[in-house]
Amino acid sequence: MELRQLRYFLAVAEELHFGRAAEKLHMSQPPLTVHIHRLEKELGAKLFDRSTRRVSLTPMGESFHNRVKAVLEDLEDAVAEIHDVGSGRRGRLRVGFVSSASYTVIPEAVRRFRELQPRIDLVLRPLTSGEQVDELFEDALDLGLIRDPEPAPGLTLEPLLTENLVAVIPERHPLALRQEIVPEDLAEEGLILFPYRLMPGFVSQVLRIFASGGRRPTVVQQAIHQETVVGLVAAGLGISILPESISRFQMAGIVIRPITTGPKTSLLIAQAGRPAPAAAQFVACLHEAVTAAAAAEPIPEA
Repeated sequence: MELRQLRYFLAVAEELHFGRAAEKLHMSQPPLTVHIHRLEKELGAKLFDRSTRRVSLTPMGESFHNRVKAVLEDLEDAVAEIHDVGSGRRGRLRVGFVSSASYTVIPEAVRRFRELQPRIDLVLRPLTSGEQVDELFEDALDLGLIRDPEPAPGLTLEPLLTENLVAVIPERHPLALRQEIVPEDLAEEGLILFPYRLMPGFVSQVLRIFASGGRRPTVVQQAIHQETVVGLVAAGLGISILPESISRFQMAGIVIRPITTGPKTSLLIAQAGRPAPAAAQFVACLHEAVTAAAAAEPIPEA
């Protein structure tokens, strides 16, 4: 049994006229009649009652018509879905992001993307940079937003946003009275920082601030998420150095101060392997979110 035979049968069943069905199929009537005869022979069932004046479905034809119509409709839906997935209009997109991205680009980019592609299942996962790189190579993520990554073979990186690093200080700390912080003053303090293995590039960027002074601060506490770091600073456990966008996270008990040397940190888009069909559209939404944020509240772009 061939798929075209089912299409021929469905055309005759809906038109109940071999001539009109043949016109609909853009073929002549004799070959259509032959195909219907072959289908009936293969099924061992009479599908149509024919007379010189009318064509009608037999009870077996009625039953077969209902099943064939459903099968062909499902097949058309499957073909359409494949095309939609291939063109990035349907499917799933798995995006990882560091916690600081939730203060800058994630909300606006997600809103824009969902308006453009409501049929894409967007899976968002807050992960450290190191975790994202691992999952990108394991094909557990399609796209990552990571901080100050170190180059790795097979990892494609695209700059998205660059911002200042700032000092986050307990509000009752003596340094909180200053309008700017000198790196040498921070070197005397206990530092709350991310684990190196989870945020290697960012931790290296922070430690470079102290390179010229010859003295590295003492890390007194490690934490994974930016919000946790801020909470520990508010509790008086030490100071921290974080992206300037942390100022959008309101928490009592801290002050945020610029650092005199103007150190920077960059947020980059990371991909590995073959890009997911919908990834390019999400990347475009990320860049649009950066532009919109810069217009509302100037943030230096990468």
